[in-house]
Amino acid sequence: MESDSARLTAVADSGPLFRVGRLVIEGLEHQEEDSVRQLAGFHEGDPVTDRMLLDFQERLQTAGLFDRASVSLDPDPAHAQAATITVRVHELSLQQATFGVGYSTIAGPRASVEHWHRRPFDLPLTARTKVEWGRDRQLVEGDLATHVKNDFWRYLLGYSLQREKTDQDTVTTASARVGRGQDTTKIQREVYVEGLNSVRTTAETREQGNALWANYKWSWRELDSIVLPTDGFTLDLEGGGGRAHDQFNAAGGFGRFYGKGTVYQPLGRSWYGSARLELAQVLTSNDVDVPDPPRFRAGGDDSVRGYSYRTLAPLDANGAVTGGKVLFTSSVELARPVSPRLPTLWWAVFVDAGRAADNFSELKPAYGYGAGVRWRSPVGPLRIDLAYGNETRKVRLHLSVGISL
Repeated sequence: MESDSARLTAVADSGPLFRVGRLVIEGLEHQEEDSVRQLAGFHEGDPVTDRMLLDFQERLQTAGLFDRASVSLDPDPAHAQAATITVRVHELSLQQATFGVGYSTIAGPRASVEHWHRRPFDLPLTARTKVEWGRDRQLVEGDLATHVKNDFWRYLLGYSLQREKTDQDTVTTASARVGRGQDTTKIQREVYVEGLNSVRTTAETREQGNALWANYKWSWRELDSIVLPTDGFTLDLEGGGGRAHDQFNAAGGFGRFYGKGTVYQPLGRSWYGSARLELAQVLTSNDVDVPDPPRFRAGGDDSVRGYSYRTLAPLDANGAVTGGKVLFTSSVELARPVSPRLPTLWWAVFVDAGRAADNFSELKPAYGYGAGVRWRSPVGPLRIDLAYGNETRKVRLHLSVGISL
């Protein structure tokens, strides 16, 4: 009989603990090594984990500087205490232009061009300019941002010129902002100071207002797909305040708070559900008015279907729709593929509710009910909805399609 002392015990050897050593970067042509190192998120001597290397690789791929990136570790146990990490990248072109055309029931036909320069003035900066021209909306915007600095923060400088037309008014807005932003794997933050001038024109009046305010935005994304999510959630929160003035009211302070959450959930083998809740409020004294852009309106494709764009809002003294100080919208949608043979073609049913108002006691939600089709086409997403508005007692078509060239 075998004695206990003679028995052999097998023990798995997990190997030594690897620690970060030298960072070797290959493939750079125009960008600086520091633009890569700041995306690492770790330092020499830190323990190495698979998750740490994968997160570094994902940050490189989403930094807007490279179209390919890989991160690998020297597996030699002899170098475990200072393991070499090799980064291989392939840079995007220094300049890039993207053209787009589309159509929606919000703004009609539209065309756009967006230009990127990834090293303007031969400095570690990124410059973006976008021009969009549609039937009811025209936009020119741009921003200049540093490459990522410590803790993934970058400094931002931006401007925007926009004209937006509805059936009852036209709002023209010019704004400029300065601040900084942070992008991590799941969370994005932005802190900035913005100044804006807004002119709202109706058939009877012309209103001009100004505002200077500070704002903080925070976004959290946990999604299985950015293009067509079926599982996960998003959460967007904003808070800020400043000083506003127009030609009819006294200058004074205001606060603005906004929140939106969306949940996506698979239901069984082929059914998918989604739900959205949006709440917002502007706080001011009775003798202070805030320009139209920081205020709220509801109605339209991504708000309450069954109603025209930005029409679910309070009326001014002349009976024209204007921005409200509070906002509530919500949506529940159930969808599934039309056929197993057509996994990118879905049908859906939905219920939307919401409105903007001057205060929550006056907010009476309008409801929209309907059904639609979604197609994730090779040239861009297509969404068609037919919605019935319980207040208008009419069926409204909501169509949105976009193509990038």
